[in-house]
This record gives sequence, structure tokens and C-alpha cells, in this order.
Amino acid sequence: MAGLQKNSPTPQALTVHSQSRVLEISFSDGAAFRIPFELMRIYSPSAEVQGHGPGQEVLQTGKRLVEIAGLEPVGNYAVQPAFSDGHDTGIFSWDYLYFLGSQQDALWKEYAQRLSTAGRDRDAPMPLPEASGCASH
Repeated sequence: MAGLQKNSPTPQALTVHSQSRVLEISFSDGAAFRIPFELMRIYSPSAEVQGHGPGQEVLQTGKRLVEIAGLEPVGNYAVQPAFSDGHDTGIFSWDYLYFLGSQQDALWKEYAQRLSTAGRDRDAPMPLPEASGCASH
């Protein structure tokens, strides 16, 4: 889902609502979503969050109050938000935003399960990163 699928819906309007911390986006197929910044941050498509392969995902916590400090277009297929916690490497394609918007309920449930399995709390601060061999972060 990193790139734009051929013939997939495209955004018609995109609004950052800072006070309510949601990204409102409407698509050419009539679908419209209000995606919480927290959901975007915990499911960022960046390698920092997703890892470099299956099973390498990094569980994000302490993101409930995260804000979008900036939002830059990436070509005609995506946006790149800069979050208030310093995270700014995720490129959110229109397809990925559609996925996040349309699958919010399932994604929140999955997140709650991952937190439970890890014995972590949604509002806990992020642990310090362990040293890794990856030089990119």
C-alpha cells in the first residue's frame, strides 16, 4: 500500500483539524473519513514504525496527544506529515490514507490487542530504542 493503486479513489478535500486532532479527507468515490492523528502516528508507514520486514514493527505508545505540525505534498500521490513528537519520515499515499480511514475500527482493535500482548499502556512513554545495526535510524 505504499504507492497509489491504478484507478483507486483520489482525495477531493483534505483538512487538518488541529483542535480535534483529526485529518478529514474526502475521496472521489464519495467516501469521507476523519482519521485521528494518533492512529496515523501509530500506523505510520515509515520504517521507524513498520520495521524493515514482517515482525519488526515497533509498538507506538504515548501518542494520544500527538499533533500534526506540518503536512507536505509528495508528488500527486501522497502527503508527508511532520508530527509534534518529531516523527516526519512516513509518506502516506492516498491508498494508505483510504485504508486507515476505512479500517479504523479494526486497526484500533488490533492496536489494543498488541498493547495487551506487550503488557503496555496506550499512554506509556516510548521506551528508549535498542541499539540496532540499521544506520538509517
